[in-house]
Amino acid sequence: MNWDDTSSETQAAADAAERLVGASADGEDQAVEAALRPKSLHEFVGQERVREQLDLVLKAALARGASADHVLLSGAPGLGKTTLSMIIAAEMNAPIRITSGPAIQHAGDLAAILSSLQEGEVLFLDEIHRMSRPAEEMLYMAMEDFRVDVIVGKGPGATAIPLELPSFTLVGATTRAGLLPPPLRDRFGFTGHMEFYESAELERVIHRSAQLLDLEIDAEGAAEIAGRSRGTPRIANRLLRRVRDYAQVKADGRINREVAAVALAVYEVDARGLDRLDRAVLRALLKLFGGGPVGLSTLAVAVGEERETVEEVAEPFLVREGLLARTPRGRVATPAAWTHLGLVPPQQAPGTGGQQGMFGM
Repeated sequence: MNWDDTSSETQAAADAAERLVGASADGEDQAVEAALRPKSLHEFVGQERVREQLDLVLKAALARGASADHVLLSGAPGLGKTTLSMIIAAEMNAPIRITSGPAIQHAGDLAAILSSLQEGEVLFLDEIHRMSRPAEEMLYMAMEDFRVDVIVGKGPGATAIPLELPSFTLVGATTRAGLLPPPLRDRFGFTGHMEFYESAELERVIHRSAQLLDLEIDAEGAAEIAGRSRGTPRIANRLLRRVRDYAQVKADGRINREVAAVALAVYEVDARGLDRLDRAVLRALLKLFGGGPVGLSTLAVAVGEERETVEEVAEPFLVREGLLARTPRGRVATPAAWTHLGLVPPQQAPGTGGQQGMFGM
């Protein structure tokens, strides 16, 4: 994708932010996350391997009295990349500057930010894959030599003035690491990939958040919410807040399995974490097209959504859950999709009968 061709990605992100189970954060989520965000690696739940490796990198840098190596964090939205960047700054006793790739569309934008950094400061660059190409090329030299060349003038009379930068640590975050050019990836001293959370880890996140929000929740209630959270702490915290609202209005304020299940049913989030859009995609695929294969555009029209919304918002989770498959011939439902919606597949439906080999079953 070209760096300036981001309309579909932006629209998909907006659609995701409107969903209760969307991993993108809106203004309310960002405000709540600031209160619930862990302040140290010790408090951070999950991502054990990344956390252990990052702890070594930071402690070694402190022992040397130097800035930490540049850090690249990749993974799906809502897994804690921004939180880890703030923890890095806190562990290094350094200030942090936060910006994003879409906000840096000219080399001059980046030069202004870099020239104002303090010694040892942490610069967090979210959505780094969406930064403009000229700014990206300037970043190469800044990361490696702590220097940028500022061009003054135009045409044959233009001159490059070298500008020395203080030592700093760049923390880049991306949901699409494959879009980063190799020269940029190679300049990061540490790369960590954030994985989706297990249910047990999400239960710990929910209990910690409930304590900070002064909520009473038992183990079964936390497990019920965790099971519908798509392996994502941001979604777990959002569902917890909606269950809290229900418990305060309809129950006695305490959250158990029954209260959590009824509350999430009100918000149309089922036992596997599917919401209205997910079920609409599956229902159209199964009932209108017999389980597929069907083209993406046709499926989107049947659901009444934009093609990008179906492809980038609904499909990733359905594929990850094994409910839908992308094939060269189109989208195909798996046997698990029929089971989840309580439907009986026709004898020759994809994934059953004579086409078992498609899914290796």
